[in-house]
Amino acid sequence: MNTTKRRYDLDWWRVISIFLVFLHHIGMPFNGDDFHIMNTESSKLLDDIMVFFEQFRLPLLFIISGTGTIFAFSKRNWIQFTKERTIRLIVPLIFGVLVIVPPQTYIENIGSYSSFIDFYKNILEHLEVNHLWFIENLFYLSIGCIPIIIWIKSSYAKSFKTLLDVFCAKPLGIFLLVLPLIIIKIVTKHYFPEDDKSITNLSSTLFYGYFFLAGIIIASRPTLWDSLKKYRKYNAFIALIATLLFYIYYFLPNHIAATYWDISTRWDIWYGLTALVGWTIIITMLGYGQIWLHKPSTLLNTLNKGIYPFYILHQTVIIVIGYYILQESWSISIKLLILAITSFIIIISVYKFLVYPFRIPRFLFGMKKNK
Repeated sequence: MNTTKRRYDLDWWRVISIFLVFLHHIGMPFNGDDFHIMNTESSKLLDDIMVFFEQFRLPLLFIISGTGTIFAFSKRNWIQFTKERTIRLIVPLIFGVLVIVPPQTYIENIGSYSSFIDFYKNILEHLEVNHLWFIENLFYLSIGCIPIIIWIKSSYAKSFKTLLDVFCAKPLGIFLLVLPLIIIKIVTKHYFPEDDKSITNLSSTLFYGYFFLAGIIIASRPTLWDSLKKYRKYNAFIALIATLLFYIYYFLPNHIAATYWDISTRWDIWYGLTALVGWTIIITMLGYGQIWLHKPSTLLNTLNKGIYPFYILHQTVIIVIGYYILQESWSISIKLLILAITSFIIIISVYKFLVYPFRIPRFLFGMKKNK
C-alpha cells in the first residue's frame, strides 16, 4: 500500500466503527448487562442482537487503528511518532480522566453526594478511565509495536513478507490467519477470564492486539490489501457460515450442551466462535469497503475531523442524559429513541460550539490545529 495516499474506505470504517460503539452504549442500559445506569426492564431481543455486534465493533476499531499507525509512522521517525502519539492519545486521556469521565462516576454514586461539586472535591479517589480504556490501550500498543514496524519496513523482514504474500494470495489465506487468534483467545481466557479491558488483562490485550498488529501488516503489504478485495465473496460466505454457527451455539439450550461438554469446553467453543465471527466479518468488511467506500466526500471529511472528540464525549453524555430518561415510565423503544437522538444532538453541539472552534479544546481532545 502507498502509505502517502489517503484511504477513504478506512476513514469510513473508522467513522462507522465509532458510531457502532455509540449505538452499543445507547443499548447497554436496556440489554440486561451490568452498565453504569440500568433500566428497570430489559430486552432479551436487544441483547441477542448486541451480542453479535460485540464480536467485531471493537476489533474493527483496533484493526483500523493499526492501519492508521502505519500511515502516521510513514511521515515520522520513531521519536517524532512517539511525540505525536503522546499528544494525540495521552493528553486527551488525562483530560478525559479528570474532566470527561467524572460525571459518569458521579451518576453511579449520585445518592452519596449532595452535588457534583461535592463529589469532585474527592476526585482523586475516583479516577477511572471507563470508556477511554481504548485510548490508553491504543497508546501502549502503538509504542509497543514500534520495533515491529521498523522491522517490517526493513530488509530483515523480506523472507517473512514474501511468505506472507504467497500464503495470503490464496483464496483462504487471510481467513486462515484466524487460527492464531482463536488459540490466543482460548488459551488466555483460561488464565485471564475477566472481561475488563485493563492493559494487564492479557486475554483482552492480546486479542485486540492481534487485530491491531493485523492492521499494521495489512497496511504494509499491497498484496494483502488486494487479496481482501479479490476474495471478498469467499470471505463473505465464510462470515455467513460463522454467523450461523455462532447463533446456533448461542441459542443452544444449556442442558443439551452440558450433555456433551463440560463447562470449560463449552466456554472454549464460545471463545473460538466469537473470534471466528469477529475475524471473518472484519476481513469481509475491509474487502467490500474498497468497492463501496473508497471515494472522497465532503461529508467524510467533516465526520473524520470530529469522530475522535465524538468518541471521547459520547459515553458521558449517554450516562448523564440516560439517568434522567430511565426514570420515566416510557417503553424501552421510546427511551432508546429519545436517548439516541438527544445524546447525538448534545454531543454534536458540544463539539461544534465548544471544541471545534477553539485552540485549547482542540488540543485537549487530540485534534490537529485548525488550518
